[in-house]
Amino acid sequence: MDRVVLHCDANKYYASVEILDNPALRPYPVAVCGSQEDRHGIVLTANAIAKKFGIQTGMANWEAKKACPGLIILHPRYERYLHFSRLMRKIYLEYSDRVEAFGLDENWIDLTNPGVTIEDGARIADSIRNRVREELGLTISVGVSFNKIFAKLGSDMKKPDATTVIRRDDFREKVWPLPVSELLYVGRQTTKKYADINIHTIGDLARFDAACLKHKFGKTAEMLQSYAQGTDITPVMPVSEAMAIKSIGNSTTAPSDIENRDDALCIITILAECVAMRLREHGFRSRNISIGVRNVTHYTDINGKTHTGLEWHSCQRMLPSATNLASDIIREGMKLFHERYDLLYPFRGLGVSCGTLVPDTVPLQMDLFGDMEKKMRLEQLERSVDTLRLRYGNNIVQKGIVLIDRKAATLDPKADHTIHPVAMYGMG
Repeated sequence: MDRVVLHCDANKYYASVEILDNPALRPYPVAVCGSQEDRHGIVLTANAIAKKFGIQTGMANWEAKKACPGLIILHPRYERYLHFSRLMRKIYLEYSDRVEAFGLDENWIDLTNPGVTIEDGARIADSIRNRVREELGLTISVGVSFNKIFAKLGSDMKKPDATTVIRRDDFREKVWPLPVSELLYVGRQTTKKYADINIHTIGDLARFDAACLKHKFGKTAEMLQSYAQGTDITPVMPVSEAMAIKSIGNSTTAPSDIENRDDALCIITILAECVAMRLREHGFRSRNISIGVRNVTHYTDINGKTHTGLEWHSCQRMLPSATNLASDIIREGMKLFHERYDLLYPFRGLGVSCGTLVPDTVPLQMDLFGDMEKKMRLEQLERSVDTLRLRYGNNIVQKGIVLIDRKAATLDPKADHTIHPVAMYGMG
């Protein structure tokens, strides 16, 4: 029996929520952008009218205004987007308890049950689309298929407010002619590498010699080829929050470029303290830390058109023992940063994330050469600081290193936190 998987993707989500709250914006080009003053000046999403002017995600604010002088730029309101995200998920959960988030605006729904066919899935998809439109005033596109990869691909194929079905007996005709960049997790750099060996479409990837592909690009390429061949069997994860959280992290664009070790320590300290606080809030300790760096990149496509985007690089390491202490995360994070990025300044932004989470009810492994009593005292101290921050604001207590940059000292990344959902095959 084939699985029946839906992927629901809200159309132009941030902009749609803004227009829903202010219908007077509907006739105008609208883009939700980060603040130029805070150096988050890129387009996050734009409505259909703005798209006609060539406005695209990742474009710098000044480029967007140049392309469309009448563009209305709005700053993001994440709490509002989170509110509607929860309302959509509430609808999805009426159809199945197997609902997996993939960001605020995307969810997989597994409808697989004896007697449920792909045609049933298409009818349910139409029902869900109608309910979201009528009850919430938003539109979604839904892909229906026999696995998660093709369901997501289907939701991207026809927009807005549409249902696309990809069946086992027709996926080669529908999917294989598409550019390989349309496949989940095939980014710009991977697309360039594949082009060098004459892989341009999803079909090219599916038919390429598997041994050669694995030898050249490793296990990730093997996984992506299985996606192209339609053999993905990744489950849709249950909705439980404890199961849905894979890692807890924060990232931010710095008020000014990160140009030396002190700048990096300042930002990593701010981020690590927020991450540690959230670990404790959710009842976790972490065995893994990752550091990410970000910069703006400019590239030219095959048609000679210049695009602006954000480029992330990240690295990770396992920790000696599970922790929820900011001091541990800062220390290990700076070691990792020094090893991988200390000679690559400047950076536009930084991120800190903790994964391999274990409940804080699990007893800690005693270390013969460690000082467990000291760690427990530090945890109690940090929890006391948590209480102060919850009552008086996240910046009421700060480490001295943070004050080397007065603008950085005002950052509150916890206010824009992200809880990362479980990603397929561990890819985050």
